[in-house]
Amino acid sequence: MAHEQASIDIDRSPDDVWALVGQFGGLDEWMPGIDSCRVEGDDRFLEMLGMNITEHLVARDDAARTITYSITAGLPVEHHEATIAVTASGDGSHVTWDVDATPDEMAGVMVGAYQTALETVKKHLTA
Repeated sequence: MAHEQASIDIDRSPDDVWALVGQFGGLDEWMPGIDSCRVEGDDRFLEMLGMNITEHLVARDDAARTITYSITAGLPVEHHEATIAVTASGDGSHVTWDVDATPDEMAGVMVGAYQTALETVKKHLTA
C-alpha cells in the first residue's frame, strides 16, 4: 500500500477553509472534473470524467477539522482511504490531503488530482 500527500497553504482562517472542504456533499463546488455529487446517508456518489464513483464517509471531526473517506466502487482500487485536514498556520491555514491506496500507482494518480483540487480551493477562497 502506498501513502501520498498533497498539501497547500491558504491565506484564510481554518474555519473559512473548513466551511468549504469539510462538506462531504459539496465536492462538486470546488473539485475540478466533478459533474455531480450527491449524498445518501454516509455514502457519496460522484459522476466525473464519465465514471460513477462511490465513496463512504469513515469519520468526520469538525473540532479537529478532519474528514476521512474511502472509495468503495467505481475505480480499480483494492484499498483506498483518504483524509483531508485543515490546521492553523500563522494567520492562515495549512491543508493536507493524505491517501493510502492499493495498488500503489493509484495513490500517485489520486494525489495529483488532490493537489490540483487544493490549488482550486485556494484560488476560490482568495479570489
